[in-house]
Amino acid sequence: MNDAAFFSNELLHSALDLAASDIHFCPTSTTTKIYFRIHGKRVFHSEMHVKEYETLISYYKFSAGMDIGETRKPQNGAITFHYRHQTISLRLSTLPVNNSESLAIRLLPQQEAISLNHLFLFPNQLDRIKSWVTNKSGIILLTGPTGSGKTTTLYALLQVLLEEQSYQTITLEDPIEKEMKDLLQVQVNEKSGITYQVGLKAALRHDPDIIMVGEIRDKKTAEFVFHAAYTGHLVLSTLHAKNAFGTIYRLLEMGIKQTDLEQSLIAIAALELFPIITKGNIPSRAAILELLDKDILEGAIKNPADQSNPKFDTFQKLRRKAFAYGYTNQTETTRIK
Repeated sequence: MNDAAFFSNELLHSALDLAASDIHFCPTSTTTKIYFRIHGKRVFHSEMHVKEYETLISYYKFSAGMDIGETRKPQNGAITFHYRHQTISLRLSTLPVNNSESLAIRLLPQQEAISLNHLFLFPNQLDRIKSWVTNKSGIILLTGPTGSGKTTTLYALLQVLLEEQSYQTITLEDPIEKEMKDLLQVQVNEKSGITYQVGLKAALRHDPDIIMVGEIRDKKTAEFVFHAAYTGHLVLSTLHAKNAFGTIYRLLEMGIKQTDLEQSLIAIAALELFPIITKGNIPSRAAILELLDKDILEGAIKNPADQSNPKFDTFQKLRRKAFAYGYTNQTETTRIK
């Protein structure tokens, strides 16, 4: 094992021991700082000389099948890493900065999908989510920023559906974050011509009961998702939006008509990962959700500017509820926006 491989092995073990979700390398002219993202917080880990970093990033790029000589364009790649009888998928992304390259690594454990029972802070929100997946057709959207748990929740929802019945389930993902049994997972690859639109057209010819689209990124994908719902399929997908009502605005901006939203959209869940305080520490996080379904969703589609429905719990209300139940302290309640 060479020096770069040895350092990588030690670094990855340190990150995984601390339950980090990401590793960030931030180079300067002389040194490179390494940060871990742990429970949503970016924490400084160590520092290395720029020459050592150049050797390390070359090792990562070679291992991930990236172009070692290309430093002026962003690149993406993937590596598999074994940690304590687990398989960890490493998603690598480079970004040209100041005559160097920044590197970000996302750590994705490949164990069985997390149960829905372990995802949410409030059990009643879980009950509502479970009621959504009993629909035979329509669209369920999970929204929030990067790292808010959208994809993890999607996998858990798919697991629930597969356990109940033998559905023909097809996913379109970029990238495939976890391999799952008993469903067809399609890797979107625009360079080879497999876009979300092409993949979705092909998926519809495979007689699916459920289609999962990893992310709605543009107007064309949004239109295809709603078309799939019209043809009698249950469609699960994600969208970047600040909150539940913001999702309505984004879909309207993408050109989706209000009538299409009213006919096809089953529900929206906007996710926020919330630090759980135990004896002064933050050992884990759980999701709190703004939920739009049934009568609340109908009113939101007609007037997304009106969020006054007393049945709708905003993130602010949910944070106060978490504080009242003793899940967090006042500092966390006021800090998270």
